[in-house]
Amino acid sequence: MVRDGGLSQSERSPPGWLARKERAMAEVPEVLFVCTHNAGRSQMAAALLDRRAAGSVRVASAGSQPASQLNPAVVAAMAEIGLDISREFPKPLTSDKVQAADVVITMGCGDACPVYPGKRYLDWDLPDPAGLTLDQVRPIREDIERRVRILLAELTTAGT
Repeated sequence: MVRDGGLSQSERSPPGWLARKERAMAEVPEVLFVCTHNAGRSQMAAALLDRRAAGSVRVASAGSQPASQLNPAVVAAMAEIGLDISREFPKPLTSDKVQAADVVITMGCGDACPVYPGKRYLDWDLPDPAGLTLDQVRPIREDIERRVRILLAELTTAGT
């Protein structure tokens, strides 16, 4: 048996099931939604894509300046369509999250989002739901839903 660095080829390679899992994970694109507070737009987008994708896309969200809690009108707007995001919480944007993503969609975080080569970046110009009523949040939710449908179709037919 040929040894390289003290390990045989079989010791350097992951077990078959792990190698298959790594290949499968690599084929599933990851989308990161980023907004300033991660309390509204990015949370809605992540929940909507996660539901529509049904496991065909990994989804994350983050904020450049995370709030202390989700926007209550956003939570209510999502509950209206059967998505309970009440247990979610604003998460900080990190370089690791951006590097792990295949597609990074910004929603008003401006220059706070780090840019890495080889990533697909999209900017969705959407109103900030902070301080808005439920009636005012609904059209934002519907706009995000429309964009998510288009994004998912692109990801599942053409890859990232």
